[in-house]
Amino acid sequence: MPLDKVDLCELTWPELEKFVVETLCWKRFRAQQIWRWVWAGNVSDISSMTDLSLRDREQLAGSACIGRLRTADVRVSSDGTTKFLLQLGDGELIETVLIPSDAPQRPGDLTVRMTQCISTQVGCPMACSFCSTGKLGFRRNMTMGEIIGQVQAARAYLGDTRPERPIIRNLVYMGMGEPLLNLDAVLDSLKTLQHPHGLAFSPRRITVSTCGIQKGMREFGESGLAYLAVSLHAPNQQLREQLMPRASAWPLDELVASLEDYPLKARERITLEYLVIAGVNDQPEHVRQLARICSRLKAKLNLIPYNPTPGTAYRAPTPEELLRFEKALWQKDITAIVRKSKGQDIEAACGQLRAAHEAGVSRA
Repeated sequence: MPLDKVDLCELTWPELEKFVVETLCWKRFRAQQIWRWVWAGNVSDISSMTDLSLRDREQLAGSACIGRLRTADVRVSSDGTTKFLLQLGDGELIETVLIPSDAPQRPGDLTVRMTQCISTQVGCPMACSFCSTGKLGFRRNMTMGEIIGQVQAARAYLGDTRPERPIIRNLVYMGMGEPLLNLDAVLDSLKTLQHPHGLAFSPRRITVSTCGIQKGMREFGESGLAYLAVSLHAPNQQLREQLMPRASAWPLDELVASLEDYPLKARERITLEYLVIAGVNDQPEHVRQLARICSRLKAKLNLIPYNPTPGTAYRAPTPEELLRFEKALWQKDITAIVRKSKGQDIEAACGQLRAAHEAGVSRA
């Protein structure tokens, strides 16, 4: 990307309007045309903006560009899950995953509705013991354009060219990184995704997940830009310190107290994500502890069977173990739903594909 040019993908709506009026000396309505091409149209070249005159396109191309992410690898699972390894402008690699909401009619079927899991950081500073991304360490925060660029890369792959009837229906900020540690870029990305002249995502179709970061949670909640999910994974402080050593710096009791006071819209609930690790956090005492937490909150509990990660001693629960745990939670009047683990044949767990890629490069 030319260093002397403005990347249109990195401009918020107010910034684009200012660029159009003050730098290009154009009428303000031109910002809407450009915005639609960049986001709804998903073009990669300014020459494709055909409702601008040739002269205007040449002027715009002289001072601006469109930064798109390069697809380094794509893997499609037998269950329809599609994982992308994307290269950023500085060569860093990040992951995003498309998860089919409906069962595909055939392998590789791309016509079903999709949920996309997107990343917010290159690597992750939280070092959770069960996570491949945590083992990669932290490189840097992603920019607004890089966060939304994952959606645009997936849309291009799918041929998803009609924002009014999108294939990608839901977005979850649950990929690489901790979103609340990159809050400004995350908030800008949410505002851009929801802008009516662009992709026009509804806040009800976007969920942002945090492992529990005290700074920024209130600001995020008050923004009303997306639903909140909290990666709980441990129902007591001692186990939280073992599984999530850096997140545990905010004690569990204080986190739960903050969630009691979290601003929710009518009929909105917090989602508690709970990775079920056989023999580690799925015992009867953990059911009782979860019941005490859930009784304090307006929340639902998503149970996620552990997706085995190379280099850890953790084990995925058997179907029988998972069902036993789920039923024990039901008996405590907890709204618990098992979220099916998908894409195990394509290393779909967070960080696995990048780790495999880097291992292959080092062997080469």
